[in-house]
Amino acid sequence: MFEIPELSIPRIFPIGAILFNFLFLLVAIPLEAYVLNARLKFDKKSSAFYAISINVFSNAIGWVIFFFIEPALSPQVKSELMTFVFFNRLQTSIQTLLILTAFIIFFGTFLVKYAFLRILLISLSELKKPTPEPQQIPQRRNSRLASKNKWQNTNVVTTILIANALSYSLIAIILFIRSVNT
Repeated sequence: MFEIPELSIPRIFPIGAILFNFLFLLVAIPLEAYVLNARLKFDKKSSAFYAISINVFSNAIGWVIFFFIEPALSPQVKSELMTFVFFNRLQTSIQTLLILTAFIIFFGTFLVKYAFLRILLISLSELKKPTPEPQQIPQRRNSRLASKNKWQNTNVVTTILIANALSYSLIAIILFIRSVNT
């Protein structure tokens, strides 16, 4: 009735790209956990949990987006991309596109990490708090609470931006060292 397509392992497997992606996660997670711990005053366990969660989630979203965009690329760009991934050779015609893509990826990753961290913080705080009975909050206290929430939101944005910038900088240094040694 239904035919299941045969799944097979590809003949060329980008093990180098997979291992470097794993290395980048191993570099980014502890660095971002440290920044979350230092700036947002989370305990170490929570910082590690949030860093692992936002990095793995943003990495998965990035790969999904890549696999949706890849078929739409021109054959020349696909060829140059494969040459870069498999042979670590960067063609001069793709360098400008690669730099533009790197900026888009940086800010896209920042937005995904921020949104996912906010979702995690909200959902986990909802689980911890019992629902109190509604009370009348004085207007002055309400404005202080709104000001505090605005400051905390800005602090989360700044912290995620700093953590993302540090991890991307460290990854760029690793890529530079890799390109110098080859």
